[in-house]
Amino acid sequence: MINLQKAEFLRSAAGLSGLPKDGLPQIVFAGRSNVGKSSVINCILGRKNLARTSSMPGKTANINLYAIDKKLYFSDLPGYGFAQVSQQERQRWGELMDQYFADCKDIALGVLVVDLRHKPTADDIAMANVFRQIGLPFVVCANKADKLGKTQVTDCAALVRETLGISPEQLIVFSAVKGTGKQEFLSELFSHVRE
Repeated sequence: MINLQKAEFLRSAAGLSGLPKDGLPQIVFAGRSNVGKSSVINCILGRKNLARTSSMPGKTANINLYAIDKKLYFSDLPGYGFAQVSQQERQRWGELMDQYFADCKDIALGVLVVDLRHKPTADDIAMANVFRQIGLPFVVCANKADKLGKTQVTDCAALVRETLGISPEQLIVFSAVKGTGKQEFLSELFSHVRE
């Protein structure tokens, strides 16, 4: 069994040369800046500050890699869709993402983190389509469920599914604060990562 407690920050890769080449599976986290990707990763791993959360959106400019029990990696991709970043930097991010997806054969599962409270953006839709185009199984982690009432959660979840064109099984209603959806996420993760 993979021990999620044995997680460590490996490195921040600015290019493909910094990515692992050992053939271990990678779980890729994508999402807008400030959507709470780091908080989701910390929640899944049961750690407070392993993935650095920042009040400044657009902070993750490289691919942050976490080694989990020497059996798999979590890859936290640069957040997209934040205006405060220069056009040149955005272009660099875009090129890095294109190379990463074109070159990486070890991605086992894509995780698109969205904010359950808001309709997914054009960038979110584009990211879901990237996962589809490369034939990568993916789930949508709709974070911040703790900020909504029960009825709102149902309505917002339906809007997320409809906007992204995903099946009910692909949507995980999540709260990094309360741990809602963590078990569903883990069973999805372990169904795609063989020991």
